[in-house]
Amino acid sequence: MKFQILDIIPHLKNPVTGEIVSTAERLNQVVEAARRAEELGFDSFAVGERHAGEFISSSPTTVLAAIAAVTSRIKLQTGVTVLSVLDPVRVAEDYATIDQLSRGRLELVIGKGNEVLQYPLFGLSLDDQWELLAEKYGLLRRLWREENVTWSGRFRPGLTEATTTTPRPFAGSPRIWHGSATTLTSAALAAQWGDPLFTANAIQPRENYKILIDHYREEYERHGHDPRHQYLGSGSGAGGVFIADTTQEAKRQFGPVYEALTVGRNVPGNNSPFRDIDHAVAEGPALVGSPEQVIDKILSYHSLYGHHLQSISLPTTLPFEQQLEILERFALEVIPAVRAAAPTTLWESADPYGGRPEFAGATSWDAAGTVTTDHANHRRKYVDAH
Repeated sequence: MKFQILDIIPHLKNPVTGEIVSTAERLNQVVEAARRAEELGFDSFAVGERHAGEFISSSPTTVLAAIAAVTSRIKLQTGVTVLSVLDPVRVAEDYATIDQLSRGRLELVIGKGNEVLQYPLFGLSLDDQWELLAEKYGLLRRLWREENVTWSGRFRPGLTEATTTTPRPFAGSPRIWHGSATTLTSAALAAQWGDPLFTANAIQPRENYKILIDHYREEYERHGHDPRHQYLGSGSGAGGVFIADTTQEAKRQFGPVYEALTVGRNVPGNNSPFRDIDHAVAEGPALVGSPEQVIDKILSYHSLYGHHLQSISLPTTLPFEQQLEILERFALEVIPAVRAAAPTTLWESADPYGGRPEFAGATSWDAAGTVTTDHANHRRKYVDAH
């Protein structure tokens, strides 16, 4: 299995202490967390996008550019690019620039977003969110794969022999995933195009996400796509990962923060059904507990979902030093066991989209689970086989 850190960059007070860092400090924490994640052997770092609420992730391209400047191996992803409210021409240009700056490390995760307030902010109707996503994705694909595009649609003026967007991506169109949180529509869109799916696995019972995944796989097969491209990512619940020596100690330390942030809140589309930390650990996707507990939970989801990429989020209201300690414990005490139990071809040489083996080999794990790093070979080969 591969591992991703996702930060949708919430900017919140610690609900127990009332402390909050400045906007500048919070953004710099994202960049530093990505740099440290690369050192620890994580495979990907994703930046979310929100245009309303208590978030400062309205410009993920800017943040990803900063991350690209301080890293050399780790994949750069989004989580999600809210394509429904964006201009596909601008998306093609901005993210191709990130792809060039990072020497081909970019992969998008697109979706319609789950923040209803952003649609009127962009002068759009929430009723059109799914049609907006489907139409804009169709154009984005063509902009990255074709030259002199002629196109017409419902939501923006058409294009006639449009000049090729620049810059072009580093080595062919980056892979695009589809984020799915609550409905079958995104799963069906991913299957229609033969793209990978990223299930949120956030606040609903696991059985609900299994329905989305099963629908994706059924539709993928119905459309006759190459099963080698059928990769699946999974999130890990709201609130963030938290590791302690024992599960009871993890719940004792993190429970008050988790419950204050998630239990009883009223945010349409983001309300947690879990009553408290015990309920969330026992029945929800929260990765809170001892290393053994977290390993078992990830593998239990893998047995149900068969996913290839596991996403986690740090508890960003905690002191940053504590976040980095959790990051390191997860890397050293959780990742090796899960990798051994759940191998994948994603981002390896057998990945038909391009395994980029020279990057995959830059950071590895020895038999004892120790991080070993070799930065001597960072040359890039990439075959766009999609």
